[in-house]
Amino acid sequence: MATATDTSALPKLTNDEIARYSRHLILPEVGMEGQQKLKAARVLCVGTGGLGAPLALYLAAAGVGTLGLVDFDTVDKSNLQRQIIHSTNTVGMLKVDSAELMLHGLNPNLNVVKFNTMLTSANALEIFKDFDIIADGTDNFQTRYLVNDACVLTGKPNAYGSIFRFEGQASVFATEDGPCYRCLYPEPPPPGLVPSCAEGGVLGILPGLVGVIQATEVIKLILGIGEPLIGRLLLIDALGMGFRTLKLRKNPDCPTCGTHRTVTQLIDYDQFCGIAKPAAVGPLEVAQNQAVADAAIVDGIPQITVEVLKSKLDASADIFVLDVREQHEYPIANLGAPLIPVGELEKRVAELAAHRDREVIVHCRSGARSQKAAIILKNAGFSNVSNLTGGILAWADKIDTSMPKY
Repeated sequence: MATATDTSALPKLTNDEIARYSRHLILPEVGMEGQQKLKAARVLCVGTGGLGAPLALYLAAAGVGTLGLVDFDTVDKSNLQRQIIHSTNTVGMLKVDSAELMLHGLNPNLNVVKFNTMLTSANALEIFKDFDIIADGTDNFQTRYLVNDACVLTGKPNAYGSIFRFEGQASVFATEDGPCYRCLYPEPPPPGLVPSCAEGGVLGILPGLVGVIQATEVIKLILGIGEPLIGRLLLIDALGMGFRTLKLRKNPDCPTCGTHRTVTQLIDYDQFCGIAKPAAVGPLEVAQNQAVADAAIVDGIPQITVEVLKSKLDASADIFVLDVREQHEYPIANLGAPLIPVGELEKRVAELAAHRDREVIVHCRSGARSQKAAIILKNAGFSNVSNLTGGILAWADKIDTSMPKY
């Protein structure tokens, strides 16, 4: 990226751009040179979802010249509660194409580079090499570690953000003197310990708040102004509207950025995080559930389809169906089954003692939580427990299409 003293290498602003960015130009901290730096900058947004949407929109509005977009998903109605770069008219469209429409509508001068692909160890370094700053808008641990390691290996700053329910985090990782993501989280949490946003939910405005913070950090890095969140982790509590900052230190023993580095190339991040490899191209949660659905038995638990459950119910078979979602999910859609949330199941398993020797079929929203619940029941001595693959979403798709999906 051009420096403050290398103004001859910076692109000129047109009269239209001068008018568009006039409020920046009258800020001494930005001015003509700063706006030219923004025009010259190349920023890669990993993900065009909840975080990537406000991030990309504000970077485009600010005049960042080139935005790269990495995403392999399509727009779904459930995205629109928070992913404001998409619209009802683009449901079903590739997210990178939908985002490009909105971004060019906002700023036709923007150069959009689309990568309609899953970011992997095989392509990350090649994708990253042509960008100045990487903005991580991902929603799973394996991609966060991948982005971090690729940033360190390529020497690119990582403008990081994450969200869950009502809370968020933001920082700037992988700078020369600052810590990286592995300095903060040396090891990933056990698989399934931290629910996804699809399972735990997220306040729609929260990714807007965190994504704008990420965009702010990117712009500060480009302009070389202010104090970026290098060596600091910003914690956001939307319900209490509280902000706390924790100091972070570079870990000299960090395997990625420490003095004796052992991560010298990208690794298998699914394996590192204990995640089964996706069996299909699609959202991570869908791919993981598909991997379960394709197997007759997973971790000793038989997997049955919604069609099989429907036939058993129609035949008045001696089965017991258990719903292990959360209380607040039940009114949205249900099969009329008794409800014990999976987090309470171990403590309340005695309530199900009468069904210990019956055929028990466990379901949740999509099949992931019910698999965990089925294992809990099996370990508690239930002799005939099955998991409903696809959960209530599959029931709504294949059995009762009038049932709402969420």
